[in-house]
Amino acid sequence: MYKSELFKKNRHIILFDGLCNLCSGFLQFVYKRDRKQIFKFAWIQAESGKQIVDQLDLSGEKSDTIVLIDAGIPYTKSTAFLRITTYLRFPWPLLNIGYLLPLFIRDGIYDWVAANRYKWFGKKAACMIPTGALSDRFLSVNSSLTEK
Repeated sequence: MYKSELFKKNRHIILFDGLCNLCSGFLQFVYKRDRKQIFKFAWIQAESGKQIVDQLDLSGEKSDTIVLIDAGIPYTKSTAFLRITTYLRFPWPLLNIGYLLPLFIRDGIYDWVAANRYKWFGKKAACMIPTGALSDRFLSVNSSLTEK
């Protein structure tokens, strides 16, 4: 487990592709169903996202995957998606039935959607700038991101 102050203070961090409309839509979906407000968010392209990727040595991960850092442990692709739904209000945790599929099938489907997401859902020119209550849930660059 990673012991950084960032991960002590923020046990559930989701890194998203900020240019992808599907990813931005999923962020909004999670935000609205995260009744306990446990998730913090960062765009993988933003400085805070890049620092988290560097700190967890996830530099091999491309921006075409969602990353969930759960208690300092990173999860990607279909496993990240399923773990996120576990924390949402009912009925979304029922999607965990997806764990019955072997990882190579789950991640194969995830990779297929990821490879086509811009074509199917579109792409933004720049990451959305969160406003209001959503902005409070986004991580910003500060000293706690750089602590190891």
